[in-house]
Amino acid sequence: MKQLTDDDIIQMIGAEFSPDDTATKRVVRTQLHLSTRVPRENAPTPDHITIDLHMKTIEEAWQEIISAATSGAKSATIITGASGVLHELFPQWARESILSPHIIEFHPINNGSFAVRFHKNTQ
Repeated sequence: MKQLTDDDIIQMIGAEFSPDDTATKRVVRTQLHLSTRVPRENAPTPDHITIDLHMKTIEEAWQEIISAATSGAKSATIITGASGVLHELFPQWARESILSPHIIEFHPINNGSFAVRFHKNTQ
């Protein structure tokens, strides 16, 4: 999302408004709640991500795992639950899908979760 400039604020409010000092600009930004609407710079990607897939559909789980694999994180703990389709699908996805080139290795931690190491994201 684009960071709003003073010119953007002027266009939003109208041509008759001309902020002439920092205090006025600060008041306008506060009244428009720009601090909550304009995201700050992206936070650095954590080295390790934990993904809990309980109560997720197959599609939601797939999206979360792909997102983690391409996020730049080095590793993840993926909690699938001890039984169910996601526990069976994850190893298959990790070996045989478009997810596999992103994964260095994976192994079960316990009955319901996997430890995963990702390749470095080259985006």
